Amino acid sequence: MSPIRSICCLGAGYVGGPTCCIMAQQCPDITVTVVDKSVERIAAWNSSNLPIYEPGLQEVVEECRGKNLHFSTDIEQAIKQADLVFICVNTPTKTFGLGKGKAADLKYVELAARMIADTVEEGQGRKIVVEKSTVPVKAAESISNILRHNIKPGVTFQVLSNPEFLAEGTAIEDLLKPDRVLIGGEETEEGKEAISALGEVYRHWVPQERIITMNTWSSELSKLAANAFLAQRISSINSMSAVCEATGADVSEVAEAIGRDTRIGPKFLQASVGFGGSCFQKDILNLVYISECLNLPEVAEYWSQVVSFNNFQRFRFSQRIVECLFNTITDKKICLFGFAFKKNTGDTRESAAIYIAKHLLDEGARLSIYDPKVTQQQMMMELTQPNISPESPERIHNLVTCHSDPYSAAEGAHAVVVCTEWDEFVTLDYARIYNTMTKPAFLFDGRKILDHENLIKIGFHVETIGKRLHRKNIERSWN
Repeated sequence: MSPIRSICCLGAGYVGGPTCCIMAQQCPDITVTVVDKSVERIAAWNSSNLPIYEPGLQEVVEECRGKNLHFSTDIEQAIKQADLVFICVNTPTKTFGLGKGKAADLKYVELAARMIADTVEEGQGRKIVVEKSTVPVKAAESISNILRHNIKPGVTFQVLSNPEFLAEGTAIEDLLKPDRVLIGGEETEEGKEAISALGEVYRHWVPQERIITMNTWSSELSKLAANAFLAQRISSINSMSAVCEATGADVSEVAEAIGRDTRIGPKFLQASVGFGGSCFQKDILNLVYISECLNLPEVAEYWSQVVSFNNFQRFRFSQRIVECLFNTITDKKICLFGFAFKKNTGDTRESAAIYIAKHLLDEGARLSIYDPKVTQQQMMMELTQPNISPESPERIHNLVTCHSDPYSAAEGAHAVVVCTEWDEFVTLDYARIYNTMTKPAFLFDGRKILDHENLIKIGFHVETIGKRLHRKNIERSWN
């Protein structure tokens, strides 16, 4: 079987973009073309202002773009020229119909499969189609059915599952040094040949022992299971944080103790306001829906609790803010530090900050928000979504202001709330911030990243996750 010389990626988002950039960098003998219907997104990929922020990504793009890495809106041409086509399209949770609120909406995956079938011309030979989007089990079978029923003479298709395990904020490092690469395919000679061909691409930079092959369904389920297990750990330590606050224990000390157990390990044991991002909640709800469809209600209930507790953690933190501010925040200015769902990314999907903002706005607060990578347009788009703000969007524009620096955002605020663990928040001049705030000045550290003792000495009333902070009475001489 001839090696792969041309790759097309359908979808220029958080998965397709970085993945193919690294693939182009590590495989200079392969032409990689990333395509998308969005003219604006492709224009951004071809500019110095990339559509997504990821440390190290800009350098990789500038190294390869125009050589063996291309960004285009000419989808048909890219498909025709490709030996292998990645499907990296969005698979959001359904908002209507059967499975509403849980099942993955596969309309973009189906449209991609139909476009491939329609575009490939007679006599083009073998085409390998790889699903990289997070999809429910047996989605590859659906893609295969569409391709098989629309096949043209002289064309053969092999469908593989190759889920992506990168984490936003560390995507480049994750792609360069993956823990594992999963490739699932049919257990036929043709299927094995296709798996080997994709494996050969990864072997340009990934050691053979980290490339794992399996059947398609195992590969698909492994992605859902991995995200479910990671989210479960976060909800587990967050549940301990509530117990710690009630008893006087310190959740960081508890995490340290249990993380020393080699059977458990220390990762994903950082208590916080809850997980966010495009994958964890979506994938767990998808797993819940699959379990319900398979008549496994106990399994569905088990995993649904992970999401339920995450929602509870956000609400619990928001309620604590209200209670500390004398049970009323109407017309009070509250400053949010961070709006992205985690540091080192501009992605706001399912960010805890959105839901904390919603709860505070529902209580009548006025919000000032600062995030180093999230634009005002993105913040307002999230906060005016119907499920966040069912009332007039004008109300949000009246109550929310976005700032380009943290000091102006905190000026005159009754409280500062740390929602994202950006490194720069650790090094801010909090004495300066304190002096410009309304007194008593409150600081709520939702990410446990600040020096709480120092903040208390400055004069802040400090609250954090999973720990009681006793504020010492400070004697002052009043002149």
